[in-house]
Amino acid sequence: MGTEERVNKMRGYKAALSNPNVSDEAKEHSQSVLNEMGGDRPREELYQSRGDQGKDPVRVSAGLKAAQRNPRVTEGGKQRASQKMQEVSSPEE
Repeated sequence: MGTEERVNKMRGYKAALSNPNVSDEAKEHSQSVLNEMGGDRPREELYQSRGDQGKDPVRVSAGLKAAQRNPRVTEGGKQRASQKMQEVSSPEE
């Protein structure tokens, strides 16, 4: 089973744990399967295997724009977001 498939299965088991309509017996089964699957390890493997390729450039750009307008972000943080935005919009050739 591939890493992405394992992560998707884990998501289903985690959803069962927090669903009030799932029986206690099913929740116990979900928890035991999650424990056997290794906790969050597959999610970390998926993140590492994707690297920067897994990041959607549109979402990265949106996050940087949001940081520039967020009143909770420090001026230094806003400046770094602005610099990163310029790097993203004009990649090195």
